[in-house]
Amino acid sequence: MSNVFLTLILTVQVLSALAMIGLILIQHGKGADMGAAFGGGSAGSLFGASGSANFLSRTTAILAAVFFASTLALAYLGNARPVSSGSVLEGAAVVAPAGTVSGPAGQIPGNDAPAVAPAPVAPVVPGPGQIPSK
Repeated sequence: MSNVFLTLILTVQVLSALAMIGLILIQHGKGADMGAAFGGGSAGSLFGASGSANFLSRTTAILAAVFFASTLALAYLGNARPVSSGSVLEGAAVVAPAGTVSGPAGQIPGNDAPAVAPAPVAPVVPGPGQIPSK
């Protein structure tokens, strides 16, 4: 149920963001009003001389409020999840016991031989005869 609610809020947020982008892009800037006053552009529009600016700005404000509310709801739901007291590494992969062969060799049928660790290699320390001279 929580995932459905989270998906619904996320869908509302994305749709309001896209609608807000579209409305902002079709609005005229403040400089466009000055050009319309001197006869450039059409003063009569679908919503009247200044009706479109009021309609578009009010709709943008409503969509911004919806976007803000959905963002707050997503932030609240994201932080409301139960926090585990343990470490992230506690849920890591289970380690095989030391006496069994793991990896691709463990998938071979009949391979019940114990795992053999490679012999430790001693570090090479250069002796007096190994130092190059000029």
